[in-house]
Amino acid sequence: MERASRILGKLQIKPVEVAGVKTYHLAPGAWAAAVGKKIASHTKPVFLQDGKLIVDVEDAVWQTQLRTLETSILPRIEKIVGSRIVEHIEFRLTPPRRQATAASAPRAATDESTAIPDPVMRRVYRSARRKANA
Repeated sequence: MERASRILGKLQIKPVEVAGVKTYHLAPGAWAAAVGKKIASHTKPVFLQDGKLIVDVEDAVWQTQLRTLETSILPRIEKIVGSRIVEHIEFRLTPPRRQATAASAPRAATDESTAIPDPVMRRVYRSARRKANA
């Protein structure tokens, strides 16, 4: 999407006129080219609606910084996509992602092997119990 948007920006063809390419697809695709890899890694363009590009931002610090940079980002997007397609950028906070946790194996309510004082015999008992339950 980025390459197509760059070419269309240079040709100054309205993206609506190109078959199969809509402006609401092209503007989010031009985001990474307009802002660079560093900012693009902390943001995600969601969609374009009525001249407003909605961009999800990972935290409030990035949101504040990008609001101040909006006036310099808009001309870059305009250069790639074309004029009057993106008129405003709205930076939204993305809800924090929950980290995946490993499932723990269910443990027996009582583990009678803990009563065996000898570690070798405890290991032999646990191995035999696993084989018997399999």
